[in-house]
Amino acid sequence: MRARQLEVFTAVMRAGTVTEAARMLNISQPALSQILRHTEDELGFALFDREKGRLFPTPEARELYPEAERLFGELEGLRRKTADLKLGRAGLVRIGCSTPPAMSLLPRVMAAFRARHPDIALRCNVAPVQSLRMMLREGDAAMALALTDDMPEEIEVEVLGVTGFCCLLPADHALAQEAAISLPQLVEDFLISYRAATRPFDALDTAARRQGCRFEPRLEIDTSISAVGFVQAGLGIAVVDSLLPWAQFDGIAVRPLIASPPLPLSLLTLRGKSLSRAEELMRSQIRALLPEGLTSP
Repeated sequence: MRARQLEVFTAVMRAGTVTEAARMLNISQPALSQILRHTEDELGFALFDREKGRLFPTPEARELYPEAERLFGELEGLRRKTADLKLGRAGLVRIGCSTPPAMSLLPRVMAAFRARHPDIALRCNVAPVQSLRMMLREGDAAMALALTDDMPEEIEVEVLGVTGFCCLLPADHALAQEAAISLPQLVEDFLISYRAATRPFDALDTAARRQGCRFEPRLEIDTSISAVGFVQAGLGIAVVDSLLPWAQFDGIAVRPLIASPPLPLSLLTLRGKSLSRAEELMRSQIRALLPEGLTSP
């Protein structure tokens, strides 16, 4: 049974008359009757008994109808989706994100995107940078936001802007009296920051060497948000990105890092892979709503 035959059969079963079924499908009665007779000829059995201008489903038709109804519903869904895709109204956007842009940029982007494109489904995975690479490679994300520009050749990097670093201190720490803090001032403290062989660590390590000291975190973290609890517990001072809205957390003081090295906010995509129309719309939305405080790349 072909798609058009399925439509006619389902319409007649729903309507009960050729006249009403033809009206539902916006075709003539003779055309509908011809399709129905041709369908029965191909199947080799009758679908309807005809009595006084009315059609009565045969037992075979009643047995076929539930499956035909399911298939017809899927066909209608496919037609709606293709029409929506043509108009940019539907689709799925899968985006990966490291924690800082997930808490600072992405909520505003998602809200604005949802208001403009309510029919497009959204999927967001928040993960460390190294996991974002795998998501892009395996197709679990079409794009990703991260504080890095250090990616393998297969990942295309668009630097959206540049942020820096700041210090998180327990509110009663002596250095909380300072307006800003330098890396040499942190040498004697219990330092909490990024693990080695990451883009933020490399930037901070280089900056420390230029200032005549070493950058040696005593507690290494993979994501900056994980530093909050340690600082609130009084364990030490954290050096983290300036992008995340740290002021929302109680019990910590936030101070700028003097001579902070730059840290890029980048949009990552898989090189050579085209984005869908919905994904292109999301990329445009991200570019339009960059957070305050970013400087030009």
